[in-house]
Amino acid sequence: MNNEKISILYVDDEENNLISFKATFRLKYKVFTAISGADAIKILEENLIHVIITDQRMPNMTGVEFLEKVIEKFTDPIRILLTGYTDMNAVVDAINKGKIFHYLTKPWNEEELDKTIARAYDIFLEREKIKQMNEKLEVSNSQLEFLLRQKLLS
Repeated sequence: MNNEKISILYVDDEENNLISFKATFRLKYKVFTAISGADAIKILEENLIHVIITDQRMPNMTGVEFLEKVIEKFTDPIRILLTGYTDMNAVVDAINKGKIFHYLTKPWNEEELDKTIARAYDIFLEREKIKQMNEKLEVSNSQLEFLLRQKLLS
């Protein structure tokens, strides 16, 4: 998984922000952009996304509402909230409801955002590793239970 580019979904209702993000990070990451939460859900259904970055203030669906919908179906992507407003209620909701990894303010700093993406991806990889180890443990446990039953029956 380390050889592939990190897949990022950036959600913002301002097209200029989408263009700017894609122009800044397209060479380093595999960037998907969506102008709404509904469009973003479609992208998630069709692509493996490692990191989601969403604006908070959008019409029809806030960033927190979008992230709440995301975690119902797509638990793996690491979530980052980005907003131009210091709204503590939004931050608290993002943490509690949207289960965000990090909160950043607009305008974003390229270096800070890049480091945050790298840390988010590290967490994504760690969670994948843990999932794989748990699957192996389940198989081993099943095999041990089978052997124990065989031994008890004989």
